[in-house]
Amino acid sequence: MKDPTITVIGSINMDLVVSVNRRPEKGETIKGEMFTTMPGGKGANQAVSAARLGAKVCMIGMVGEDEFGNELKSKLQKEHINVEGVESIAGISTGVAVITLADDDNSIVMISGANATVTPDYISKYEDLIANSDIVLTQLEIPLEAVEKAADICQKHNVPFILNPAPAQELPRSLLNKVTFITPNQIEWESIKADNKEIKKDKLIVTRGDEGVTFFEDEQDRRVSAFAIKPVDTTGAGDTFNGAFTYAIAKKDSLYRACVFGSAAAALSITQTGAQTGMPTKEDIDGFLKEWKAIQRGGENNE
Repeated sequence: MKDPTITVIGSINMDLVVSVNRRPEKGETIKGEMFTTMPGGKGANQAVSAARLGAKVCMIGMVGEDEFGNELKSKLQKEHINVEGVESIAGISTGVAVITLADDDNSIVMISGANATVTPDYISKYEDLIANSDIVLTQLEIPLEAVEKAADICQKHNVPFILNPAPAQELPRSLLNKVTFITPNQIEWESIKADNKEIKKDKLIVTRGDEGVTFFEDEQDRRVSAFAIKPVDTTGAGDTFNGAFTYAIAKKDSLYRACVFGSAAAALSITQTGAQTGMPTKEDIDGFLKEWKAIQRGGENNE
């Protein structure tokens, strides 16, 4: 099958990354180890993840008319992403995320900036891009009304629609009825499931960190175990999974194979610092899975 066309609708941020030995207590000042700026935003991250795998990716989102915005748009283009749907807005800053790395994990404070100006009308402006996609992927770092408009357009043109409900918020039933798959992590799932009992099991993919991925296929609950990788930086692991999972679904892989592929991509991504830096190519993932299977066979033979 030819490489799929994937449209990603979502946030575009500049990540401001601080590395520390430990997080400061309330009112405490500590010395950090490292500071850097890196491209981020769940939308942009997921677009890069899919593009690294060979997908033809179109990005729809907003940045500010500032240095960060220009740099982020340029970096997307360098990843061979179509930025026709990325516009700059005057008077509002590009979105940023302040990320603290400590204790083999991360915490994030996000300022939406231009991401908050993505409106339903803005999404409608790019209906042709969406209609000509093999699949659409979005998140919740842009206004919910814009996400709902994207779902409406996908339904109108019979385009599969994947929603990564991050950050978690209450979701209307009308939106849930239109998703092909919804991909919360464990925390997001705990936040939304009480209010959304109507989510169909066959639409639900839950990423659970080192406990793997759970999903429903062939009338049964299934799990893909996590790959044992020592993390350097977990920022962007979920976005890497979503981009790779969406790519695999667009390639008509089974749900199981798509979850394995996404999990392998996420595992490889956490071996380097930065949300996008460690995102693997398809060759990286195929090689990793081949090596992993060889290790498993060797373990079985030694039992």
